[in-house]
Amino acid sequence: MLYSRIEGQGKPLLILHGFLGMSDNWKTLGTQFAAQGFEVHMLDLRNHGRSFHSDEFSYAAMVSDVLEYCESHNLQTVDLIGHSMGGKVVMFFATAYPEKVEKLIVADIGVKYYPPHHQDILEGLQAVDFSNSPDRGQIEETLKEYVSDFGTRQFLMKNVYRETPEKLAFRMNLPVLTAKIDSIGEALPEDAVFEKPTLFLRGDKSRYILDEDYEGIKYHFPNMEIKTVSNAGHWLHAENPKEFFEYSIAYLLAD
Repeated sequence: MLYSRIEGQGKPLLILHGFLGMSDNWKTLGTQFAAQGFEVHMLDLRNHGRSFHSDEFSYAAMVSDVLEYCESHNLQTVDLIGHSMGGKVVMFFATAYPEKVEKLIVADIGVKYYPPHHQDILEGLQAVDFSNSPDRGQIEETLKEYVSDFGTRQFLMKNVYRETPEKLAFRMNLPVLTAKIDSIGEALPEDAVFEKPTLFLRGDKSRYILDEDYEGIKYHFPNMEIKTVSNAGHWLHAENPKEFFEYSIAYLLAD
């Protein structure tokens, strides 16, 4: 069963993080959504955060996990928010089980295939040698050799936890995520269509959703609209949380 942080009461809203992320990334926004009358479920996807580790890692497996989660929590219908890889999960889920989804928000990811592009990050994570019992500062110094962006390093450092009183470790299942990296970029199948309201949010500094991608998105999500979050790249919910929340909550609360 997937680990989750649940906050608030009301209509169920599931939030799914991106690759190498976790539910903790959504704590602040989750609290804001809960204050607007939602029961917010911030999930850790398999091989991420506090959820279980598995050799199987695919969108089909993650969709099955979300379905099992909904059934075990007796969630008949839900609204969904997914960022990046989590955005692909919610798209696969909504097109497979449209009866379970009312509204869908996809953050900075399209329906197309994306070639692997996390190699530097994965190399940096693999370069950390926990057998030498590094402290947090030493771990970040190692990552710095591969990941120059401070914000990305801070995002990755959220995965560091104390496995034992003497030893730090990464929460994510790094060997499997590295081995299965090709599956992250998978495109939606040709016959995958979701006709209910869908909002795509993209960062104005991001290249994940381009203008020329609109036609393909419209094919799979005919009742969609796309809005651009200003002063934000791929991590738009962290870089401009105010505007991200304003667009999202207006969409979720609209009749």
